[in-house]
Amino acid sequence: MISELHLPLILIAAFVATASPGPATLAISGLSMNSGRQYGLAMAAGVTTGSLLWSVSAAFGLGAIMLANAWAFEVVRYFGAGYLLYLAYKSARSAMTRGTVVQASLSARSYRAAYGKGLALHLTNPKAVLFFGSLFSIGVPTDAPLSSLAIIILAVGVQSALVFHGYALIFSSAPMVAAYTRLRRWFEGVFAVVFAFAGFKILTARLGG
Repeated sequence: MISELHLPLILIAAFVATASPGPATLAISGLSMNSGRQYGLAMAAGVTTGSLLWSVSAAFGLGAIMLANAWAFEVVRYFGAGYLLYLAYKSARSAMTRGTVVQASLSARSYRAAYGKGLALHLTNPKAVLFFGSLFSIGVPTDAPLSSLAIIILAVGVQSALVFHGYALIFSSAPMVAAYTRLRRWFEGVFAVVFAFAGFKILTARLGG
């Protein structure tokens, strides 16, 4: 049965989706450079948890239900866009603030707060609904047993955890932190542009079409 799941193709698709630069990886990178490795890892854990929740939901048909009920999908869509535009505003404000001792846009007061930010960022990502819904509808037979679904959820979850935590480790390294300290306003400006672009794209794109 495992051979019918096309597990290598599923993992490749999931890797491309998680490793490609986007709001989640950008947020993990920014928090890791600004607040340190432990905070970055905490946010990565939150993003991973959100990814796992969407994966489990899609495996049991919630993704298809949300796409079939436009209002539910739109709720996630507008919350996600609003959160990204909020991050864009904070980044832009930080970029326009002179000096080195400032409250950067991507910061956290506790590990729990960092985890919560990562979880919220991924749970309000409508593209996660589309991705995991497509992943399970295309790569998994409709009669797949629970054991096969569990294998996919576990494999994709472990891979996602490695990718997101890898971003935290890389961007909390000394050279990256030094670069952020020296070019903080430029980094914040890039964060603002990317978050704003992602937010407006979610608002205007026909994600369910």
